Amino acid sequence: MFFYALKDHPAIMSSNKSDAEKGISYADAGVDIDAGNALVNAIKPAVRSTSRPGSNPEIGGFGGLFDLQATGFRDPVLVAANDGVGTKLRIAIEAGIHDTVGIDLVAMCVNDLVVQGAEPLFFLDYLATGKLDVAEATKVISGIAEGCRQAGAALIGGETAEMPGMYANKDYDLAGFAVGAVERDGILPNGNIRAGDAILGLTSSGVHSNGFSLVRKIVEKSGLDWSAPAPFASNTSLGEAFLEPTRIYVKPILKAIRETNVIKALAHITGGGFTENIPRVIPEEFGVSLNLDAIQPPAVFGWLKESGNIAESEMLRTFNCGIGMVLVVPPEKADEVISTLAVENEKAVRLGEVTDTTPGKVSYTGKMAW
Repeated sequence: MFFYALKDHPAIMSSNKSDAEKGISYADAGVDIDAGNALVNAIKPAVRSTSRPGSNPEIGGFGGLFDLQATGFRDPVLVAANDGVGTKLRIAIEAGIHDTVGIDLVAMCVNDLVVQGAEPLFFLDYLATGKLDVAEATKVISGIAEGCRQAGAALIGGETAEMPGMYANKDYDLAGFAVGAVERDGILPNGNIRAGDAILGLTSSGVHSNGFSLVRKIVEKSGLDWSAPAPFASNTSLGEAFLEPTRIYVKPILKAIRETNVIKALAHITGGGFTENIPRVIPEEFGVSLNLDAIQPPAVFGWLKESGNIAESEMLRTFNCGIGMVLVVPPEKADEVISTLAVENEKAVRLGEVTDTTPGKVSYTGKMAW
């Protein structure tokens, strides 16, 4: 694991020179090496808590090591994914809530891995800021560690860059990179999709981490502050409600894959909603029909639709609308998969089926209960 705040070293100044004669230090330029070192020490317990077979929980080197042989895979294929949190970070910064966006960062990467049947193995993060605030950065990275624990991935590497001039003092950005493995004969989608296959959906925890440029525009139009009570949720502020972290589906889905051996494809419902994401895992000669009556969208989506006067078609291709992951399974095995997921406290609903009538497209019946 490696966390280092700076890529250069400050100039060494002679102490017998006058202040006027001394050169400019790195600290004078706005970069604090001591703060970076303090952050490394602060995050060590969180990093160690993500240890798993194959990983080394200690930090401080130049690269993160992972022993693939220790994981027990027979014929593994590595799968990699990278992502960020997007402008959801703007809400975290303005609301002063920094302990959940790290979970979002991990979720956006590992949920993309599991749709190919892969088990997440390790994760690396990148945090860039104008002025390193050790307390805030510790909260962010602690959230990353929590996301890794939820996904079963080891946090083996990271970079913290303090870049005055690139970012305002309180601003920061996040990026993440995850690597997983899947047995060669278990890669999804498996190419065995047929018309009549059932489409199942796993409920989301809210908006997750997509569409936040539109969210922020609607909130701005509403005139509400992030500290104001959320109109669609009791006993929580607007900022807290929108910062509800992305659900991590990895462990329940891996259990369902391994125990039922019937899942044909998975789609992570991110930016593009149902309309754009489901066709990515369906052969081009097939389409999908979804019954909107089956979805019970969280209240946040109804508020966004009404406050922004957003057309339903736009909602369905922008937000997850209450379904964060879609599964394709044989129709006669749907109940078995639903039961297996329920044991892991994952609620699955029947959304529709694969069709041969609208190739490459998602069609809708019913009506969303906004």
